[in-house]
Amino acid sequence: MNKLQEILDYNHHFVESKEYEKYATSKEPNKKLVILSCMDTRLTELLPKALNLKNGDVKLIKNAGASIMHPFGSIIRSIVVAVYEYNADEVLVIGHHGCGMSNLNADKTIEKAKERGVSSEVLSTLSNAGIDVKGWLHGFNSVEESIKESVDLIKNHPLLPKDIKVHGLIIDPSTGKLDVVINGYTENN
Repeated sequence: MNKLQEILDYNHHFVESKEYEKYATSKEPNKKLVILSCMDTRLTELLPKALNLKNGDVKLIKNAGASIMHPFGSIIRSIVVAVYEYNADEVLVIGHHGCGMSNLNADKTIEKAKERGVSSEVLSTLSNAGIDVKGWLHGFNSVEESIKESVDLIKNHPLLPKDIKVHGLIIDPSTGKLDVVINGYTENN
C-alpha cells in the first residue's frame, strides 16, 4: 500500500469514529501566540509538549531553520495575519540545537537536485532571471545568530505594531529543554 492510501484509510476511520471532536477549537489562538519553529521531525510532538501547548493554543509556522529569509515573504505574511486577524500579541522564534540548516552546504544540495533530474539548463535559466539558488539555499553558521536576526526583523517590521513582544529561544531536540536567547519582555521594544 502506498503512503497516500495509508493516510486516506486512516483518515476515513478518523472521521467515521468522530475522533476529530476532541480537537475542536476556534481559529483564534487561545494563548494569543504565534510560533515560528523549524520543520525538524524531532519537534513535531516534542515542541508542543515541551511548551504545554494544546490544539488551538497557538498559530504555528514551520520552515527550514525557523528563519525568515525575506521581509515580505510567507513567514512574515503569516505573522502579520496572526496578529491582525487572530489577535496574537506575542511571537516566539524557536530554533533548535543540531539544526540541519546550520552550515548547510548549498553546493551539495544543488548537486543532489541535479542527481534527481534538475537540469543545469534550469539552474542557468534561474540564474539568468536573477535568482541566486545557492544564496536562497544557504543555511546559517549559528542558530543563536539566526534567531536574533529573525527576532530583529519581526520587531522592526513596518507592518507589525511596536507593542508585539518577540522572543527568541532554542530548544534541545532530545530533551525539550528551552534556552532563552531574547526575552521580549526585557529587550528594548
